[in-house]
Amino acid sequence: MKRAYPIFLLFVGAYFLSYFFRTANAVIAPDLARDLKLEAAQLGLMTSLFFASFAAIQLPLGLGLDRWGPRWVTPGLMLIGALGSLLFALGESFALVAFGRALIGVGMGGILMGALRAFGEWFPPQRFATIAGLFVGIGSLGALAATTPLAWLNDTLGWRVIFLGGGVVTAVSALSLMLFTRNTPPGVPWRSSTGTAGGLSQIFGDQRYWRLVPLNAALNGTLLALQGLWAGPYLYDAYGLGALEVGTLLLLLSIGATVGYTAAGGLADRFGLSRVIATMSAIFVGSQVLLAVRPVAAILPLLLPVLGLCGAANVAVLAQARQIFPPALSGRALTAVNLFGFSGAFLLQWLMGLVIGFFPRTTAGAYPPMAYSTALGLTAAFGLLSLLWYMPLLRSANATPPTTAPAPVE
Repeated sequence: MKRAYPIFLLFVGAYFLSYFFRTANAVIAPDLARDLKLEAAQLGLMTSLFFASFAAIQLPLGLGLDRWGPRWVTPGLMLIGALGSLLFALGESFALVAFGRALIGVGMGGILMGALRAFGEWFPPQRFATIAGLFVGIGSLGALAATTPLAWLNDTLGWRVIFLGGGVVTAVSALSLMLFTRNTPPGVPWRSSTGTAGGLSQIFGDQRYWRLVPLNAALNGTLLALQGLWAGPYLYDAYGLGALEVGTLLLLLSIGATVGYTAAGGLADRFGLSRVIATMSAIFVGSQVLLAVRPVAAILPLLLPVLGLCGAANVAVLAQARQIFPPALSGRALTAVNLFGFSGAFLLQWLMGLVIGFFPRTTAGAYPPMAYSTALGLTAAFGLLSLLWYMPLLRSANATPPTTAPAPVE
C-alpha cells in the first residue's frame, strides 16, 4: 500500500497539467482573440478541439489500457500533448494553434482514465470512489493555477512563453510516469484483456449506460465549457470586469470544483451514488439559470463556487459506471462514459460560441449580456432534460440498496 501513494502523486501531477491546459484559455481568451484575430465562433471551436480530440481518443484508450496498462499508454499520449503545447505556443495562424490545441487534448486524454485504471489495481475496491474523488479534486488545482496566477504570468511573460514551458513540464511528467510507476503491485501479474467487440457491445447494449452518458455530457461538458473558456468572456462582457477580477472569480469557480471533486466520492460512499449525482445535478442546473438572468455582481463570489462544486458530480458518474460493469471491462466502460463527457464539452463549448456570435458586438467590441444568457439557458435546458432521463437509475437504486463497494478492476 505504501508504494501506491507515490504512484497516486505522479498521476496527480499529470492530471494537474491536464486541468491547467483545459481551462487556460478562459483567462487568455482576449489575448488569443487579439493576437490571432479570432471571432467568438473561431475561439470557441479552437478551444473546444481539446475536448474533441480528448473524446476521440477514449475508445482506443480503453482498449489500450486493458491490454498494456497505464504505465505505457498514459505517458505515451502525454508526449504527443507536449508537442501540441509547443506548436500552440509557436502558432501564428488559427489553423496551427487549432492543431496544437487538438494534440494537447490527445495528450491529456489518457491521464484520468489511466489513473483510475491504475488505482483499481493499487487500492482496495471499497475505497475506489473516495480515491477517485480525491485524485480529481487535487488534480483540479491545475484549474486554480489557470486563474489569477495565469493572469499574472500572462501579463508578465505572455501566453506563448507559458505554453512553451507547459510543453517541457508535460514531457518531464510523462517520463516520470514511465520510469517510476507500475501497472500492478509487486508480485501481481498484469492481466491483459484483448477482447474488443464483445466488450464494447456489452457496454453499448446496456440501457443503464445510455441513462448515464447524457447527464455526464451535461455535467462535464457544461462545467468545462464555462471553466475552460466562456465564464471568462461572460464576466468580461456582461459585467465589465478587469483581468485580475475575472481571474479571481474563475479561481473561486475552480475552488468550488476542487471541493466538489474531493467530496463527491466520500458523499457517494455514504449516501449512495445516484442520490449524490441527482442532487448535485439539480443544483448545477439551477446555478446556470441564475447566471443566465445575470444577478448582481455581489452574488457571483457565492454562485460560481456552487456551480463548480455541483458540476463536479461527473466524477460520481464515472464511479457509477465502474460499479455497473464487470471488472474485465472497467477500462472500456470508464472510457466509453468519458467519451460522451468530453464530446459534450467539445459540442457545448463550440455551440456556446456559435450562439454568442449570433449577437452583434457593442462598439467596445464586447458581446451583449443577452448573448451569454441565451447560451446559458440552452445549457441549463440540456442539463435538466439529461437529469430527468437519468432519474430511473435513482429510482432503481432506491428500490435496491446500492453496492457501496465497486467491483475490483482486473
